[in-house]
Amino acid sequence: MSTTLPMFPLNAVVFPGVSVPLNVFEDRYRALVHHLLRVEDPAQRLFGSVGIREGYEVGEHGSQSLFRVGCRVQLTEVESHPDGTFSIVAVGLDRIQLERLDTTGTFPVGQVVDRPETGGFVDADLVDEARETFTAYREALSDIRADPYTGTLPKDASYLSWTLAACAPLPLHERQALLEAEDASHRLRMVTDLLRSELRAMQVLPSLPATDVARTRWSPN
Repeated sequence: MSTTLPMFPLNAVVFPGVSVPLNVFEDRYRALVHHLLRVEDPAQRLFGSVGIREGYEVGEHGSQSLFRVGCRVQLTEVESHPDGTFSIVAVGLDRIQLERLDTTGTFPVGQVVDRPETGGFVDADLVDEARETFTAYREALSDIRADPYTGTLPKDASYLSWTLAACAPLPLHERQALLEAEDASHRLRMVTDLLRSELRAMQVLPSLPATDVARTRWSPN
């Protein structure tokens, strides 16, 4: 069953369970925040985010092409500024698929359907392998820049797969592929292979990674 959600396209991929800080200054997204703040129940201050395949978050023309699979997001923190802009924090909840986008109103509104991942058994060896690979990556990275994840890795296989996907130093299209993976096992295999490739590259060129580890820390929107 489809439903409508305010939409906030980003030049980034938002993953379930991961917090996203955003700077909001464009009129359409300021209007979106005002709309959400009028919702009495904080748990219902929801919007959707999809990655921008082509185009930009800002400007007259904006995004030209969007990925269809994105994330339902809950607004959790808001700081308003004297100039009318906002600093917000939101957390990804679950996956959605964008069916249609209406940009004729004061802020974009999407027609979306749920995109739940398939459940199923996740092999414990696969979980251990992913954790060990990410630990090796963190150790290799320690001489170059700050740890991409300072907390304790989650035990739940699904949440672990989202956490590693969010921390992996990957370009947008590869991060999108991780979001679209249909189950935790597939995602853990993908991110483990990608981190191993990154480790091999770092052994050859110690200045790597050239890409930013966290790609969802801010948005110019």
